[in-house]
Amino acid sequence: MGRRKSIRYAMSRRRRNGLLILCFLVVPVLLGVLDHRMGERFRSALEQTFFYSPEQRQYHKQRFAVAEVIDGDTFDIRTKEGELVRVRLLGVDTPETKHPRTGIMYFGPEATAYTKELIEGGQVMLLLDHIGDQRDLYGRLLAYVQMDDGRILNEEIIKNGCGYADLRFEHSQLARYEKLMDEARQSKQGLWKEVRREQLPQWLRQKQPLLLR
Repeated sequence: MGRRKSIRYAMSRRRRNGLLILCFLVVPVLLGVLDHRMGERFRSALEQTFFYSPEQRQYHKQRFAVAEVIDGDTFDIRTKEGELVRVRLLGVDTPETKHPRTGIMYFGPEATAYTKELIEGGQVMLLLDHIGDQRDLYGRLLAYVQMDDGRILNEEIIKNGCGYADLRFEHSQLARYEKLMDEARQSKQGLWKEVRREQLPQWLRQKQPLLLR
């Protein structure tokens, strides 16, 4: 006798559609229950799993010890594994102190001293943006930096006239930071009290040709 062929039963369209509808109904309920029971931890885990980049999973909303301030907008953090990671403040540019071409710019030492006073030797929380790159051309991690008292270092530097809102690159706080810089300039905070146009960074003079004219 010939071998009897096994019969494969295909799922009917009605049954398949029914299962899909059931999934659409049950999954939101399960997610709601998990969200109710676990709250912020569940939402954070879900966001990290499906929406975070590798850099965000490693650094976003994480606290680190500040190992050394390099200048007003750059510093090193130390990870739990002991690795040093260089961080560049996102949306801010402070006057240079160590650049091989520009040398020490007007208000550069003051800007560096201000950042040192606020964070060196302490701990900070890094906040990575969802717009643009998470590292710059030099491999530095780009971040907003929250201090222990809740203030954002990037904002404090601009508000107190220790640096400029960086208008060269897109980020989520660009419009806000430009407004903070305008307010600092109008109230003559920090460097804005006496800075001359030729002392501004070249990129800012190009972006705002009428500034300090």
